[in-house]
Amino acid sequence: MDGIVWFFTNIAMAFYNLFYAITHPMLWLDWLTWANTTEDKESLMRVIYYGGSVEFFFVIFTVFLVLTIFGLIYNRFMWGCVQVLEGIANGIGRFFAWAGLLMVLQQIVIIFMQRIFTRADISLGFGMSFAKDISWWAEELKLYNALVVTLCCTYTFVQGGHVRVDLVYSAVKYRTKKVIDMFGSVFFMMPAAVLTWMYGWYFLWRHLVVPKPSASDTLDRLLLKARAVRWNVETIGFSPNGFNAYFLFKILLCAFTALVFLQAIAFLYRSYLEWKEGPAAEGDYLDKDVLGDENAERVAEIH
Repeated sequence: MDGIVWFFTNIAMAFYNLFYAITHPMLWLDWLTWANTTEDKESLMRVIYYGGSVEFFFVIFTVFLVLTIFGLIYNRFMWGCVQVLEGIANGIGRFFAWAGLLMVLQQIVIIFMQRIFTRADISLGFGMSFAKDISWWAEELKLYNALVVTLCCTYTFVQGGHVRVDLVYSAVKYRTKKVIDMFGSVFFMMPAAVLTWMYGWYFLWRHLVVPKPSASDTLDRLLLKARAVRWNVETIGFSPNGFNAYFLFKILLCAFTALVFLQAIAFLYRSYLEWKEGPAAEGDYLDKDVLGDENAERVAEIH
């Protein structure tokens, strides 16, 4: 009984918390204009605390509930949500997919500079150049790979590019497939995204500031730590002259989980609408890439 009261109390408080955050933005955004003041430090600590808090979870959960209820009443609104969320996945994915090409081109440049011109470093820019050891550029290739993996994952999902491990899915009826998709969205994609976010959020901030925040810290404790907080961005590489911006990988981990959670909502809504409207609605408003090759299209459809 206490758990039920706690659950619905947090849902009710989510409306107040969201309204308060919107009407008092400087309490948590003041750190963006960093001047090393007490207000800056306290606003930063609020962001760190609330980013992984129960309050933040219930704000997101309540917004999701409101949108879902409204969408169940007005299906056209739910289709609009699907289009927007899938559009976000497609837009981000199509842009960062170019990182794969940059990775290949940079690797070619590294080989030429190292083997043909026997250079120990590479400089970019005119006037104020950006010069780093070749080992730095070689290790930095992992960043391009991380961009593709984290920011193109949901784009690939929308395009149907992930390989399925199919045991029963292909053998069941159309509407049963949609029920399986809805179940997977709610009980697999969303919980996995939430758990990864909870780990990744504090993992990120422990490599950006000191004193290091902890998931067990209360808001009051973090505000006390704010007096001594300072930026301590991780710049340690695996080799003396190697790539030293590994904190970017922590940011990408959080971005990845956010995109997966949004795509879980889009997939849930699409699966429900296709279940309700029947086979004729399958693929409605789906912005899929045109490969221009019949065989490639067929392979993509199979996967």
